[in-house]
Amino acid sequence: MSTPRRPLARSELPDDTAALARYLIGRLVVRELPEGILSGRIVETEAYVVGDAAGHGFRGMTARNRSLFLGPGHAYVYLAYGTSFMLNVSSEAPGVGTGVLIRALEPLDGIAIMRLNRGVERLRDLARGPGRLAAALRIDRSLDGLDLCREGPIWLADDGHDAGAVGESIRIGITKDADRLLRFYARGSAFVSGPRSLNR
Repeated sequence: MSTPRRPLARSELPDDTAALARYLIGRLVVRELPEGILSGRIVETEAYVVGDAAGHGFRGMTARNRSLFLGPGHAYVYLAYGTSFMLNVSSEAPGVGTGVLIRALEPLDGIAIMRLNRGVERLRDLARGPGRLAAALRIDRSLDGLDLCREGPIWLADDGHDAGAVGESIRIGITKDADRLLRFYARGSAFVSGPRSLNR
């Protein structure tokens, strides 16, 4: 019998950003829409840690990034390159300003709605990459700052799934602190993004 899904408790979240990025592999993102509930299993994350020049909190709090500074387990949603929203989870104590980017999901529930949201049919491509993921789940700035540790429009869940082997690599698409091994992924998952050379 499968374990019912439940919201992740804030007390369960590791208080280190890289540890949280690894911990989230195998957990779920649940999105509640008027048309139904969507969900996907997290198969790829990236950590943006204390003192990280690539992190949005590196230069301090702004109106745009304030959700990163709320303490662990809140949504930080921003628009990248003016085209794609990105879903992040704030990761450390209030005022620190670190987070985990959710890079890819394995779609589970509401796949027909995800296909409509994305305008594509291929299951593998619905949420493989952070921009696709946000489009599939209809994530935008209206979700910024929400508590992901309780049921609502968007939340993090656990269903007892064993994440299996977790790989790590350098992060994708950044130039600052680019050589740090702060990307984590479910080994063997077809839903992980990025070049094959990083997904061994």
